[in-house]
Amino acid sequence: MVDASPDALRAALRAIKDPASGRDLVTAGLVEGVEVRGGLVQVTLLTDRAHAAAMEPVRREAEAVLMRQPGVTNATAILTAHKAPAAKPAPAPAPAAGHGHGAPAGKAALLLPDVKAIVAVASGKGGVGKSTVAVNLAVSLARQGHKVGLLDADIYGPSLPRMIGLSRKPEVRNEKMIPLQAWGLSCMSIGFLVDEETPMIWRGPMVMGALEQMMGQVEWGALDILVVDMPPGTGDAQLTMAQRVALTGAVIVSTPQDIALIDARRGVRMFEKTKVPVLGLVENMSFYCCPNCGHRADIFGHGGARAEAAKLGTEFLGEIPLLLDIRVAADAGTPIAASAPDSEAAKAYDALARRVWEKVSGATVVRSSGPRIVID
Repeated sequence: MVDASPDALRAALRAIKDPASGRDLVTAGLVEGVEVRGGLVQVTLLTDRAHAAAMEPVRREAEAVLMRQPGVTNATAILTAHKAPAAKPAPAPAPAAGHGHGAPAGKAALLLPDVKAIVAVASGKGGVGKSTVAVNLAVSLARQGHKVGLLDADIYGPSLPRMIGLSRKPEVRNEKMIPLQAWGLSCMSIGFLVDEETPMIWRGPMVMGALEQMMGQVEWGALDILVVDMPPGTGDAQLTMAQRVALTGAVIVSTPQDIALIDARRGVRMFEKTKVPVLGLVENMSFYCCPNCGHRADIFGHGGARAEAAKLGTEFLGEIPLLLDIRVAADAGTPIAASAPDSEAAKAYDALARRVWEKVSGATVVRSSGPRIVID
């Protein structure tokens, strides 16, 4: 399928009127930018805080018009101003302890009720490329036409802002933060709220409070799937996610070598103990092919995650190669699944996304007694 051109998309937007001037959006000068990457379209519409509410129906209409254009698989329209004031986030709340609507006595209501599926991308240890997998998995799901959110739950080491190329603070409306939009995703990270070089020297309750804030005090809206980039290990953040949202399942990322697989095994067992289904294992940095001669080298070994998945009785979801282009794209804030959709790396992420969606789209979450799942 041929991607739509920015000019064609601008022409389509001429069908929408600016409520203030009566002119079409393009003539009124409200279309600040149109970006197209691999079927993902992001349009920036100019406004200011005073007119943001009036422009919200226009923004939604723009997305609907763009989605009808040939070659578009996912469209996002965002409202922006040249000098938007920085939003001050609300202080992180203490872990909720009250009764939620419909919740069992003594338990807080589960968060994110409008999200159809919530998938945690986790690892037992750092350094295995989990965040890169999470971001490109989310982008691939968006390219396949799903409405996708991406939550960076790594409070101590947030990497999402750098990997998607955003650094501004989210806007606050009606005491809720509005997720930032990029690459067809609705995104939230503690990294949007603090400076990149600020160390997060927080104790466990503060971490849990911040994580609950990014779930309960963010206007996520209705999503087909929320991908959660979990911090490494098996600590407070993992327990908070298992207790406060109905996790549909977890994807465990590992490299092939034995030392990483030991930690991946711990991650699998942790989710099993919290009654969160493990959707499967992904082998990241699975093999390396020289871009000049094509010689393949298994730098970290190969096939370890596949063998471990069989041993644990879970599915092996696929291999992601070790490629320079993946790292360069992540550092540049242009995930390879969007910036080079025809590359071998993007095809690997696309296959992973399709299998994850197949596994979660037929799931029924039972909320009455905690996060469980039944696969039809």
